[in-house]
Amino acid sequence: MSKRIDESKRLFALTKYERELWDEGLIVCGMDEVGRGPLAGPVVTCCVIMPREPLIEGVNDSKKLSEKKRESLYCLIQDAAIAVGFGRCSESVIDDINILNATKRAFAEAYSAMGVSADSALIDAVSGLDIPCRKMPIIHGDALSYSIACASILAKVERDRYMTEMDELYPQYGFAKNKGYGTAEHIAALKEYGPCPIHRKSFIKNFV
Repeated sequence: MSKRIDESKRLFALTKYERELWDEGLIVCGMDEVGRGPLAGPVVTCCVIMPREPLIEGVNDSKKLSEKKRESLYCLIQDAAIAVGFGRCSESVIDDINILNATKRAFAEAYSAMGVSADSALIDAVSGLDIPCRKMPIIHGDALSYSIACASILAKVERDRYMTEMDELYPQYGFAKNKGYGTAEHIAALKEYGPCPIHRKSFIKNFV
C-alpha cells in the first residue's frame, strides 16, 4: 500500500506545472524530442494532451525507464491520451538546416499532427518554436512534467522502433542496439564499412 501512496505522491509532484494550468481551465500539451545526438537516423518529436485523471502509474523521463517499461507505457499513454501527434525530420534535413532547426521543424509538425489546439505547451528545454499557443520551455522537463514525460516515452518508442527496422537493412552498424548513437562499436563499423543512407553526413565528418 505504501508503494501505491509513494507513486501517487510522485505523480502529484510530476503534475505541478500541469495543475497550475489545468486549474485555470486551460488545455495543456507536453512536447519532447528524441534523437538530437545520434550519428544516424531522424530526430523524432511528440506532442500529447493528457487528461487530468487518471494519471498513469510509472510515467517518468523515458531515459530512466527500461525498454520493456517504455513499451508498456507507450500503449497505456496512447490509449489514455486526448490527442497525440508525431513529427520527424530525416538525416538529410538535419544535414541541410542543422539539428536545432530540424528539431524545431519536427516540433511544429508534431503539434500540427495532433489535430487539436492547446492553450499552453510544456516543452523540454527548446524555445522559439513556431506553434500557435503559449510556450513554456522547462529545463529537464521530461523529469519535471508529466505531460512532457509522456511525450518523451512516445517519441522514444517511435524512434527506437524505426531504428530497429533500419537494423534489418543495415545490420553491420548495430542500430537495434545503439539506435544510431555513437558507441565505440558503431564508430568502428562506420570506419570499416563507411556510411549508409541514414547516417548524418554533418555528424560523421570525424569518422569517415
